[in-house]
Amino acid sequence: MKLRSIFLALAITGGSLLASGYASSEPAPQHKIVLQVSDGDAAKWNLVLNVANNAQKELGADKIQVEIVAFGPGIGMLKFDAVTANRINEAIKSGVKVVACENTMGAQKLVKADMNSAISYVPAGVIEIMNRQQEGWAYVRP
Repeated sequence: MKLRSIFLALAITGGSLLASGYASSEPAPQHKIVLQVSDGDAAKWNLVLNVANNAQKELGADKIQVEIVAFGPGIGMLKFDAVTANRINEAIKSGVKVVACENTMGAQKLVKADMNSAISYVPAGVIEIMNRQQEGWAYVRP
């Protein structure tokens, strides 16, 4: 009977430790940054891509999540033939998530075939940024 009580106490304590994170093998919380691009300017896009790259270099690409959200005039730089296409592909390969606003695409009569094949999509860019902020992501609009 005593042995059963000891096992029960250990099970409860172990569960509490796991729930509190003491016994967890999870990595430390990551930094998270969401970058807005709503300007149709290649220089602005290059600045945003530099910010993403510098953040990954400073903190370590495995320690930061970076998401670039494009809407409005900024969506043009996500077309497959945009002057920034190579840099966007490099950023995605390094772990940066680049998303296009489907509302803007619809307004500009763009379809996925017009876009860089490596990007992702969200229904509404502004809502994506708002959701990320509510999740604790840092918001930057260079």
